[in-house]
Amino acid sequence: MISEKMAEAINEQINAEMYSGYLYLSMAVDFAEKNLDGFEHWLRLQAQEELDHGMRFLDYLQERGGHVELETIEKPEVEWKTPLEAFEYVYQHECKVTGMINDLVDLAEKENDRATMNMLQWFVDEQVEEEDSADEIVQKLKMVGDNPSALLMMNEKMAQRPVSEENTE
Repeated sequence: MISEKMAEAINEQINAEMYSGYLYLSMAVDFAEKNLDGFEHWLRLQAQEELDHGMRFLDYLQERGGHVELETIEKPEVEWKTPLEAFEYVYQHECKVTGMINDLVDLAEKENDRATMNMLQWFVDEQVEEEDSADEIVQKLKMVGDNPSALLMMNEKMAQRPVSEENTE
């Protein structure tokens, strides 16, 4: 049985993961409206991945006998001036999520909850990948600058993001 304190923290993380999915879906819509379908594609896949993360936490909480409480998902931003601004936001958001995951690890250690510590290791590793991916896009967008041709080339590259195994589970 999972502790009430740990269950409460995981419920907060479920909400944060669902918000992340909602945020990235909002960004995808913004890019679609700007005819940047490659960026839209990348963010739709990212949105689905975040929703899958939320479900992973939800399933874990149920497996451990915890009570799932779904809270209201905060409304995300809906428009960004440039792709660079959007992906700087993505990077900052992923850094925030990393902090939240680290806080969960700290709590699991404090609660002496080895099962949760083990489950969270997957998320610790995932956040390294998430931050790296977002930062790579930010750095490339900085190189692109105001060059429309380079932006369109990058848009084509973003359209090539494959559906991950995580998104097919």
